[in-house]
Amino acid sequence: MQTTPETAIDRRSDPVVVMDGVTKAFAGVPALRGASLTIGRGEVHALIGQNGAGKSTLVRILTGAHQRDGGHVIFDGQPVDFRTPIAAQQAGVSTIYQEINLVPYRSVAENIYLGREPRRFGILDRSTMNRNARTLLRRLEIDLDVERPLYELNIALQQMVALARALSFESKLVILDEPTSSLDDREVQTLFGVIRGLKRDGVAVLFITHRLDELYAVCDHVTIMRDGQTVADRPMAETTKIELVATMLGKELGEVRREGQTGFDEARRSKGHDAAPLLTIRNLRREPGLHEASIEIAPGETLGLAGLLGSGRTETARALFAADQPEGGDVQFDGRAVAFGGPADAIRAGIGFCSEDRKGEGIIPDLSVRENMTLAALPTLSRAGVVDPGQQQAIVDRFIDRLGIKTAGPDQRISELSGGNQQKVLLARWLCLNPRLLILDEPTRGIDVGAKAEIQGLIDELAGQGLSVLMISSELEELIEGADRVTVMRDGRSTVTMTHAEVSQDRLLGAMAQGVDPESADPSTRPASADAAGETGAVVGSGRGQ
Repeated sequence: MQTTPETAIDRRSDPVVVMDGVTKAFAGVPALRGASLTIGRGEVHALIGQNGAGKSTLVRILTGAHQRDGGHVIFDGQPVDFRTPIAAQQAGVSTIYQEINLVPYRSVAENIYLGREPRRFGILDRSTMNRNARTLLRRLEIDLDVERPLYELNIALQQMVALARALSFESKLVILDEPTSSLDDREVQTLFGVIRGLKRDGVAVLFITHRLDELYAVCDHVTIMRDGQTVADRPMAETTKIELVATMLGKELGEVRREGQTGFDEARRSKGHDAAPLLTIRNLRREPGLHEASIEIAPGETLGLAGLLGSGRTETARALFAADQPEGGDVQFDGRAVAFGGPADAIRAGIGFCSEDRKGEGIIPDLSVRENMTLAALPTLSRAGVVDPGQQQAIVDRFIDRLGIKTAGPDQRISELSGGNQQKVLLARWLCLNPRLLILDEPTRGIDVGAKAEIQGLIDELAGQGLSVLMISSELEELIEGADRVTVMRDGRSTVTMTHAEVSQDRLLGAMAQGVDPESADPSTRPASADAAGETGAVVGSGRGQ
């Protein structure tokens, strides 16, 4: 049961965190301007705002990753100035970031107890470590081999391992940064159960998400940030979703109601795509996750790819781009059969790929915006191994302006940008090559409603100019509103394709669960496993292995 506003306010009379008047600037550009945050003991507190609003900077100051320029922080009743994340962790602050910060080649158990491994007579007690790791994971309703290396798990399971690590600390505050972005419905409900358990134990939870529906399911209070400032602090029960959006964007309620929350242009969906396909895939296969994927994309068409966790969506994209070599099937691009030996061949053919794992497979965090943006274009910008700085600068200036990338300058490290602006830099990386097909795997994952609408609008604009787009998304509304057609994947196979006029949430969910279009298929053709699949619920999964 959701906490009443009175209960939430009472808990805030004994705050575990008070941040007041906090300021921070990077390269002279203000990131925080007198921001504040108060979290009650045993309270589930939401922190929301557009990308670039200052949420991440505020959290990094609280956790010791950044040092504030001004203001003060009180934690557990004492003034604090954490100089490192380890100091914050030792004081009782555990943080789970959207991008997984674990060690891929260490085991699950080793990641959970990294730096705190149990020892017996000075020697690593592996059996105790593995047993304790299994106990923590069972609390999350996860049953897996804790001796497996982390890299073998999909992103959703890696996220749950990160949560298990946080639970292994005796924390007074747990910070969850976009914790559900890679989880399916069952895992989300499990996470919510864990959050409620922490709340009962008197542990405060700071919940950062762009999925506004989740706030009402689990949060007591919300703080809203805009342009580096705290602009609202109120009980969830007294705030409507449209009020949240209006406050985040700094707009009047009526304006938000008129505009809606999507950047897609419905008018563009009405046109057909009668030209010969730019891309045709037949029976693409790569075991164990991809069995028979078949899709077609016309020039200027946006094809959505839907499916539950384990359906084979990402495997299809990676096999097409030759990031993973397919083991069978046929690929035709621009009317001729192709067999890419690797991503470089796909890039030369005119294909770009934005991975869902923005940190692990997208940005290079220690390089600048300029270097990240022009990475794929370096062969065309170089002569005898020397990059032409004038051409490089022209590209960077053009796309910073065109995509509205908020940065202190092209030499700023990309890791200092918000998630939405990092995603824009990655889009620019491919757009500067003038691709013919752009593969977008979860392009708006972890991005606020404002930046999401901008990216959705950009996808529409590019498709209108003739660029073909393969868009994978865990958000059904994004596929329904943004795709000309949607192909549904199930168990590593493409099953149903619907036009924009045919697609609806009910039909998509039915096709994802049953492998057939529920409005057109004979019930006798339903696969034997359909009923079991239907129990997975109404939320698509994401992560490697999807």
